[in-house]
Amino acid sequence: MGADCRYNQGTFMNWRLLIPAALALQPGMLLAATGSQPATPKYNLIDLFLAGGPVMYPLTLASIVGLVLVLLYVLTVRRGTVVSDRFMNTAEALIRKRDFLGLVAYCHRQNQSIARITQRFTDFLTKNSNVPFSEIREVAQAEGSRQASMLSQRISYLADIGAVAPMLGLLGTVTGMIKSFLEISVGNSEGVRQMKLASGVSEALIATAYGLMIGIPALVCFSFFRGRVQKYIAELEAAATHLLALVNAQLQPPPQRATRTATRGETLRPTAPGPFNEDHRDLHGI
Repeated sequence: MGADCRYNQGTFMNWRLLIPAALALQPGMLLAATGSQPATPKYNLIDLFLAGGPVMYPLTLASIVGLVLVLLYVLTVRRGTVVSDRFMNTAEALIRKRDFLGLVAYCHRQNQSIARITQRFTDFLTKNSNVPFSEIREVAQAEGSRQASMLSQRISYLADIGAVAPMLGLLGTVTGMIKSFLEISVGNSEGVRQMKLASGVSEALIATAYGLMIGIPALVCFSFFRGRVQKYIAELEAAATHLLALVNAQLQPPPQRATRTATRGETLRPTAPGPFNEDHRDLHGI
């Protein structure tokens, strides 16, 4: 009887030692012991969006605006909207005919940067026929600078989105961390505090990642369109210079040639100064 009591008492003491040890086991060790695997939580895009906090809404708006701008620049920032061979051939033919009024009317029907420059200095020429060519060139240069700045400023909105989106993500990071530490400060137990900390940190990281996902493609697209705009601005400058040279050639009077012939007994002397048209009085009479 005493041996049974000692056996039961030892068994009870062993269970008292095993229960805390079992409670101290990690969940992965318990699952490995039982042979089952933990269920991996699955998140969809809506869950991730909601977990990112309120800053996800302006980030989504910025992504939509950036996508619309990229599609718009693909359609508008191209060579046909800046300078085209068809316009250059037609404008050159009209300038050679001295049909400046017809050139102004043709420029009104074209939606190109070179057409706006040509229209501006041609219209100034038709309304002020006696102005020097230097003033016509200044009008063309002013309009050319305006067109170039418009092309450069148009694509700068992508750079703005690329700079603002990561900043919005950083704002979401800061607000998420503030939320985490505020919830930790009012928690009642260690487990509750840890869970609330994980929730706030996940919100901060999701907002940061979303901001970078918007900002990086926006900056890449801005770099691509910036190179294209610089190339088209160089072509626009060359085309405007070519048209101005044609206009200057048409405004110059035709060169006059000497047609007077020598009469009988008269010797024509060259009109241009040179080393052989001076009077060598010391040689006369030799």
